[in-house]
Amino acid sequence: MMAAAAAAENGGNVLLLEKMPRVGRKMMITGKGRCNVTSADEIPDIIKNVVGNGRFLNSSLRAFDNADVIAFFEGLCVPLKTERGNRVFPQSDRALDVVDAMLKYLHDHNVEIRTNATVCELIFDANTVRGVRLADGTCIEAAAVILATGGASYPATGSTGDGYALARAAGHTVTPIFPALVPLVTQETWVRDVQGLSLRNVRATLYHAGKKEQDFFGEMLFTHFGVTGPIILQLSRRASELLTDGQKDIELRLNLKPALTHEKLRERVERDFAAYEQKQLHNGMVDLLPKRLIDIVLNAAGLAPERIVGQISSKERERLVHILQALPLTIVGTRPIAEAIVTAGGVATREINPRTMESKIVRNLYFAGELVDVDAYTGGYNLQAAFSMGHAAGVHSVWNLEGA
Repeated sequence: MMAAAAAAENGGNVLLLEKMPRVGRKMMITGKGRCNVTSADEIPDIIKNVVGNGRFLNSSLRAFDNADVIAFFEGLCVPLKTERGNRVFPQSDRALDVVDAMLKYLHDHNVEIRTNATVCELIFDANTVRGVRLADGTCIEAAAVILATGGASYPATGSTGDGYALARAAGHTVTPIFPALVPLVTQETWVRDVQGLSLRNVRATLYHAGKKEQDFFGEMLFTHFGVTGPIILQLSRRASELLTDGQKDIELRLNLKPALTHEKLRERVERDFAAYEQKQLHNGMVDLLPKRLIDIVLNAAGLAPERIVGQISSKERERLVHILQALPLTIVGTRPIAEAIVTAGGVATREINPRTMESKIVRNLYFAGELVDVDAYTGGYNLQAAFSMGHAAGVHSVWNLEGA
């Protein structure tokens, strides 16, 4: 949609082909239906949070940055607000308002939108794209074609990975795709006993073969299959990458008391144990942990929940303190790519001009969005990347033709 808008704004005669009954289906579910349109971070920080080939965005992002995105939507009478973590949302908290504003902009700029139109083939003449063929056999001539088909996550919204086959047919390399920003599956089955339990202010650290990979602080949630929530999604890209490579021995360690040093936590446990000296262990931990998590932590520390607090040795207390700050979970998989917020991998960036988004292999063919091997953490970075790439593709698809 942004590519079409930018092309039309620069004088292009634009046809937007959409396989679904309406445009913007995936954008309507972003940000849990609120649409986190961008981040208010500085440009270097945005690039840093685009963990999959962020530097590729340097030109397109600086040409159409987060300030431009904010001005674009506020100019369409969609007032925005900045929330915790510099996340920018519509004041209405309605993704539909963002999609409808873009749709009106396209109509106002005479963009023809054809829905239920699935592109199944690109038409070439030597090394130049000349148009597309639809699934119903219709051939459409075009001076330039922009592929912005999305990745392979949330296929019900239309992003079923069609663009990868089209890119390969054009001679492009498609790097292996894998789910990013996706819930993680654990070997431990005790997570089912605490499914629905949300933890705040915890630190999750990812380890591979005993080596620390990443850690994040914030919120998480237990599910019937494993773990999810903001900090888990941030870690999931690296975990998914390791799993895709066939790696084993991937572990998550949860620090349930990250605000305390080991020594301070030991002192806190000693105070609680002194107060509950005659009680059973699972009753002596009520001030430290959510009730549903107590027996799980005790079992992980090798302590029977029914033991009397006063009978716990110093060595056992030390073991408990360690588990409180490193509760282990074995990661054995991710949820399917269809459930991932973002698809990692895609059309190789080395084969795309980063300033114009034009193919280096086929003339007048452009790429934008999740189809490209670019992905980011949550926080508005993925949509900003899509808007920047789309804007560059739209502008240069027209300018390059005029130059020719």
